[in-house]
Amino acid sequence: METPQATYDVAIIGGGVVGTAIARELAQYRLNIVLLEAGPDVGVGTSKANTALFHTGFDAPPGSLEARLLKRSIKRLKCYAQEVGIPIEYTGGILVAWNQEQLTKLPALQNDAQKNGETLHPLTAGQIYQKEPRLGPGVLGGLMVKEEGIICPFTPPLAFATQAKINGVDFLFNHLVTNITQGENITYLACQQKTINAIWVINSAGLYSDKIDHLFGYKRFKVTARRGQLIIYDKASRSLLSHIILPVPTQTTKGVMVCPTVFGNLLLGPTAEDLPNKHDTATTHDGYMSLQKMGRQILPALQQEEITATYSGLRAATQHKDYQIHLDEKQHYICVGGIRSTGLSSSMGIAEYVVDLLREANVTLQPTETFKTITMPYIGEDRQRKVSHNPYRIKQNPDYGRILCHCEEVSRGEIIDAMNSPLPPPNLDGLRRRTRCLQGRCQGFYCTAELVEIMAQWGSMSKHELLAINQ
Repeated sequence: METPQATYDVAIIGGGVVGTAIARELAQYRLNIVLLEAGPDVGVGTSKANTALFHTGFDAPPGSLEARLLKRSIKRLKCYAQEVGIPIEYTGGILVAWNQEQLTKLPALQNDAQKNGETLHPLTAGQIYQKEPRLGPGVLGGLMVKEEGIICPFTPPLAFATQAKINGVDFLFNHLVTNITQGENITYLACQQKTINAIWVINSAGLYSDKIDHLFGYKRFKVTARRGQLIIYDKASRSLLSHIILPVPTQTTKGVMVCPTVFGNLLLGPTAEDLPNKHDTATTHDGYMSLQKMGRQILPALQQEEITATYSGLRAATQHKDYQIHLDEKQHYICVGGIRSTGLSSSMGIAEYVVDLLREANVTLQPTETFKTITMPYIGEDRQRKVSHNPYRIKQNPDYGRILCHCEEVSRGEIIDAMNSPLPPPNLDGLRRRTRCLQGRCQGFYCTAELVEIMAQWGSMSKHELLAINQ
């Protein structure tokens, strides 16, 4: 075995929203921490391609760990979002029954929500149409979920990671863990580049959390990639809807919904397709047609709206109905697996729970004397976000008045700020998630060339490399 090149108190495997939340939480203590991410950036897996709902947890199994951690997380995430600049809008959701079978399920859902501490208010069909007059025919009734909302899917993992980074956490990207061996009180994590050793290991590897768990000698769960395809409609469609229109959930999926986004669009989806391939994020003709059919039923006016983009994400489904979080004290190992679509909303609660487990294992957790705060670039639509609209900033730096991405009104100054941030984007996708460039009507047709020029100038990759990755 090669000589270990680093020694850490804690190594976190996986840089999605859960892994970065854990990194941020542990950065508040005097620990030497590293986060290992197989991809080139944080938030590049399930975290960037979800439905971007701020879940209340009303439909989580009562008494489950998922329900408890959602409850624990929501208040904290609300406060954190306000503190650092994560876009959240509390639109409220309407759970709609379109047939008699769905209607008969509403009382049970209402009862389960009550057990989870959420009060859902029954609505008649007439009341629903009064709130959302453009819904299609056939509504029989529903439930009002007042606290349900929408959230930016990109900013939370970036915020968690940025705060962890400036507070001393090391980030190693493109570090896929291929093997794990354990010595006396030390775990050796073999990556292609080098071996990292740590006293404690936290597995938050998302779709691959079962593989990491297996490397520790367990077969407690199996992750199946559940693909969800979605359609994003042009910003002109945003006025069609005020609330999230939720379906009655089934055993396997929360179902197809229509909801606003914090970027000013409407979203339709997701599908639910279990796949053997954990890399298959393709969109398909069948998926597109099935969503269009559902969209015509839910909100017929969508047929006349322009589509900006389609995409798909993979959720970490397991054979269990609850999160798979386990403490293995003798091995100095915590497994954080099977985190499903509620992972974004429960991320801060999960991170706190991991700290509780470390305390349970008698790990010394001494708070740091200072914990640096951050402010993230605001990329939502519900309040002023653009420094390009601020005359004072433009006077200070004319680059804030030079718009490069006209669809999303992103300035050259904002692009350069992203390149100079503590965790700069490694590629165009990373730049998109930090600034909103490239995700408007033209999908980068007009601005890609100039963005690549700036990234090549301020980053570590050539124009040719950046374009090759983007293809």
